[in-house]
Amino acid sequence: MRILGKPVSKDELKKIATETFGDLVKAVVDVRLGLLSIDAELHSDLEALLLENGSRHNDLWGINFYPFLEGDDFVEFDSMINMRPSQGNMSRGVDDEAIREEIVRIVDKWVAR
Repeated sequence: MRILGKPVSKDELKKIATETFGDLVKAVVDVRLGLLSIDAELHSDLEALLLENGSRHNDLWGINFYPFLEGDDFVEFDSMINMRPSQGNMSRGVDDEAIREEIVRIVDKWVAR
């Protein structure tokens, strides 16, 4: 479990996936600070790590990487930490298109695909 300090390769994500869930890597993005944390069993563990390092709850969104897939299938917007009725997010996904776009921009910064 770590907050990325340098970009991670798709091959490294494949290795992490193989060692954990088989086909996916859990991640949490801080859309305010532009940070990405990866490699835990639960999104909530990654969320806690970011909170301990200065992130704010409202800025954190859980996603999954599928490093063996390409294109739009690589990132999945699905996590229990995303359920936030107080922010208008009523699903496990990310309902706001602008936030999804910001998440993809941050992923593109940190993941060499």
